[in-house]
Amino acid sequence: MRSLRTILVTGGAGFIGSHLVDGLVNRGYRVRVLDNLDPQIHPTKKLPSYFNKKAEFMKGDVTRKSDWKKALFGVDAVYHFAAAVGVGQSMYEVERYVKVNSFGTALLLDYLANTKHTVKKIIVAASMSSYGEGEYECKKCGRVRPLLRPESQLKIRDWEVHCPNCKAYVKAIPTREDAKQHSNSIYAIGKKNQEEMVLNIGLAYSIPAVALRYFNVYGQRQSLSNPYNGVAAIFISRIKNGKKPVINEDGLQTRDFVHVSDVTRANISALENSRANYKVYNVGTGNPITISEVAQTIVQLLGSNQPLDITNKVRKLDVRHCFADISRISTDIGWNPQISFREGLRDVIDWGKGEVAVDHMEYALHQLEKRGLR
Repeated sequence: MRSLRTILVTGGAGFIGSHLVDGLVNRGYRVRVLDNLDPQIHPTKKLPSYFNKKAEFMKGDVTRKSDWKKALFGVDAVYHFAAAVGVGQSMYEVERYVKVNSFGTALLLDYLANTKHTVKKIIVAASMSSYGEGEYECKKCGRVRPLLRPESQLKIRDWEVHCPNCKAYVKAIPTREDAKQHSNSIYAIGKKNQEEMVLNIGLAYSIPAVALRYFNVYGQRQSLSNPYNGVAAIFISRIKNGKKPVINEDGLQTRDFVHVSDVTRANISALENSRANYKVYNVGTGNPITISEVAQTIVQLLGSNQPLDITNKVRKLDVRHCFADISRISTDIGWNPQISFREGLRDVIDWGKGEVAVDHMEYALHQLEKRGLR
């Protein structure tokens, strides 16, 4: 849809958003960014040096209707990325997470429903966290969707998932977009709300909308000082500060790590391809990687001798396995990931050599522990 010329990216000074801004500028789009420079992401409260100078920056907040009005003027398409991000933190900063993620999205959609505008497409950043546990296969019962593992099971360090029907152990398989969403945190619930609201209003008002469910995105520009960031960035920060990577459970839980450059390509493909309209897509690799393997790879690439601190402790609400089925996005718009995990990590570590990494992990863990969440 090359008729879309002016693009608004909310949260466009952040990790994923800034890479998207670069990609859009490189393809000749006019780009406007709305970002409040949240100090949890931007400790200096200043526009980061990597921000693309060809993009227009507008400091503002998605929870203010007046800022939406200014940002949306003359815009052809919207990428709504601005969000409060952090599964654990969302369980005690409930008001802030609901306000930013749900109410902020509601203000966008209310404006589109009640005001004359030029918006012709919306793409919202959704999340794999809305699935809860991934999909599993039971030898006896077939494909199943277990809920969270009960605390009684975790207390005896029985980490793997049981069939909800026959109680046998089950095998993790790729999670499809039509799997029922069992959102296990305020953050996950908010992301589920965001995608449902955007798709609902888009369909009602004939504004093509797309929800992209990101799996574990990693890459350059992911803050090394934010303890609510992705696990790869947290591990790099720990090791750079001469500390052990802390791993819950036995370290064999798996996630799906997708490089931010691949995510950028998915975002632009969703904008430019009308086959994506009104659909939901997983954006991952389909390859599960254990958390221990993530930590070990980072230790090796950093040339460190730090041992892993595998705690056999649990964080309430954590899932065991979740990785993407990407057949839908591959078939519909021809997107497939290109960056291998080790290649992508090497890229992050090379970039991180010049970055300050302040380790706040103990503080984040303490916040969970004093509330009985870990």
